[in-house]
Amino acid sequence: MSQQLRLALLQMDIAFGEPDVNRARAADLIAEAAANGADLVVLPEMWNTGYSLDNIQEIADHDGQETIALMSELAQAYNLNIHAGSVASLVDGKVYNSTYVFNRAGEIVGRYSKIHLFRLMDEEKYLEAGNEIGLFELEGVQVGTMICYDLRFPELTRTMSLNGAQIVFLPAEWPHPRLNHWRHLQLARAIENQMFVVSTNRVGTAGETAFFGHSMVVDPWGEVLVEGEETEQILYATVDLSVVPEIRSRIPIFEDRRPDLYTKR
Repeated sequence: MSQQLRLALLQMDIAFGEPDVNRARAADLIAEAAANGADLVVLPEMWNTGYSLDNIQEIADHDGQETIALMSELAQAYNLNIHAGSVASLVDGKVYNSTYVFNRAGEIVGRYSKIHLFRLMDEEKYLEAGNEIGLFELEGVQVGTMICYDLRFPELTRTMSLNGAQIVFLPAEWPHPRLNHWRHLQLARAIENQMFVVSTNRVGTAGETAFFGHSMVVDPWGEVLVEGEETEQILYATVDLSVVPEIRSRIPIFEDRRPDLYTKR
């Protein structure tokens, strides 16, 4: 049975340290995606604030409340699933880089806080790491989510695939000059786990850092179904999740694993 989803990747520029501006822009892009028949929209990483870390305590979303209220309302209004990328969320005095996922009824069906903090952008100095893997169910399908730097840790996607995930989402703020890493790591994760990988990367600049977009949808064979350029745009792709079990049965890598030999020696 076909399990088709029309995806919309919101490859947006982010106003540095201006949550109100970013919320308004995200709402406009979601409305446009809904008008073009999207079933599921995906936003980039830290889209509410960007990496405005020096004042992140002041501008972060308190307990995700602003994000949750807005995205819940939009999901219901447009009968749309929303993967709300990730936002800076202040919880008990600590700021997390957190994902919230909403079904068509506006209910939260998934939460995740980034578990690998990126030292090259000083995340560990300002943000708190999460401690749980992002697995949840959407439209009756087991899916996973990670955030940006998490892509570099193959153990994470493998754990999600072993727990039944057929598609993994990757909101990001991935900058130049590491475009080759961005592309090749996604292809590898898709192929080695026989799953769809869906990424939404930001565009624009923050200080001296330039972000290149190139949001992607990669299928379980490693074929790129859509890839963005370096400007703000919405990318669309239709995926059929019913192909995942069939592909996994054709090359049975999960049955042929030797986990007893993989531990560090």
